[in-house]
Amino acid sequence: MFALVDGNNFYVSCERVFNPKLEGRAVVVLSNNDGCVISRSNEAKALGIKMAEPYFQHKDLYASNDVTAFSSNYTLYGDMSNRMMATLRNFTPDLEIYSIDEAFLNLEGINANMHDYGKIIRATILKNIGIPVGVGIGPTKTLAKVANKIAKKTNGVFLIDSEETRVWSLKKTSIEDVWGIGRQYARKLQLMNVATAYDFSLLDSNWVLHNMTVVGHRTWEELNGKPCIPIEIMFQPKKNIATTRSFGKRLNNIDIIAQAVATHSVRCAEKLRKQHSVANFVTVFIHNDPFSKTEKYFFQSITITLPVASNSNNDIVNAAISGLKKIFNSTIFYKKSGVIVSGISSDDFVQGNLFETVDNSRQKKISQLSDRINYRYGQDTLKLAVQGGNNDWKLRHDKLSPCYTTRWNELLKVNS
Repeated sequence: MFALVDGNNFYVSCERVFNPKLEGRAVVVLSNNDGCVISRSNEAKALGIKMAEPYFQHKDLYASNDVTAFSSNYTLYGDMSNRMMATLRNFTPDLEIYSIDEAFLNLEGINANMHDYGKIIRATILKNIGIPVGVGIGPTKTLAKVANKIAKKTNGVFLIDSEETRVWSLKKTSIEDVWGIGRQYARKLQLMNVATAYDFSLLDSNWVLHNMTVVGHRTWEELNGKPCIPIEIMFQPKKNIATTRSFGKRLNNIDIIAQAVATHSVRCAEKLRKQHSVANFVTVFIHNDPFSKTEKYFFQSITITLPVASNSNNDIVNAAISGLKKIFNSTIFYKKSGVIVSGISSDDFVQGNLFETVDNSRQKKISQLSDRINYRYGQDTLKLAVQGGNNDWKLRHDKLSPCYTTRWNELLKVNS
């Protein structure tokens, strides 16, 4: 058996843990730059607030219904996620972290009533972390996903352990809600009068394999109770790493934009080192507002090949800045920049360059020292001068809550 544990309205729930006054009230969390809604409490959903809805379009609705909005606090959400996953490890020998707010558990060999076990998992997470979760349990990962969706609409735990329950659950699940069925396939299937997961499970096996590839066929088999998708507990290094951010305001000053590009480059280098990888290529891009009604859209990018594959802050930053200088146009007011590193391989063996004069061992030591200091004292405690010291390019976070769990000066104070 497999379980899928998923945090309910996760970002909103994280905010409520440290601000109990928000319980029972409409709460939303906004995307970067306080742009769109990315998490909603049930009360906000009841008001008709939609996911990805621009915040500024409905400020009157928010004010008249006392809706509380927060800027996204990924430092807090990431730490709360780590705590939730650490607790879940106590319930399974094999845990697959699927996203920031959900994980698959392998329950094979656990001698317990599965429904009761799910209730214990849910109660423990709520007590230890403060996050309400849904627990779906089934004989395959896809059926656990189906069960989880039903669990969130019932009492928080749902178990598919019989043929009758499987059929009933699939009939309750729309085809577009099936894990592994994308929008394109969902539309195609709906034109064939395949409206539910149950309808899909009745299709001919050969037709599914021929028309929806091996991936679609695995989903079909899983819905029919045959496990085909194993728990993935091995860390898979990323093949591409990107860091992108919109600016808090439109910019056409290359020095300020360079600070953003340098910071994105450092984030990419940190991620490379974390997964013990190096990159061969650095891509930098900049563009103006794609939704502007007064300006033509401009998107510019360039890819720089590194002389030697690297994960050094200096190497990645220097490549990105050199690329920025080649594509920057001072007549354009830019809204976003980003850096992508690719051609990623293990740092166990790096092919040298006969004409390369940089001391790579020294660069490696400097980067490792930077990582240790920033891990201990906080991000960007030690940084490159080109990253700058002002916030002219940074996102708006006008509604940001404190980082209650990761910063000493923002710890929650309790008065007796």
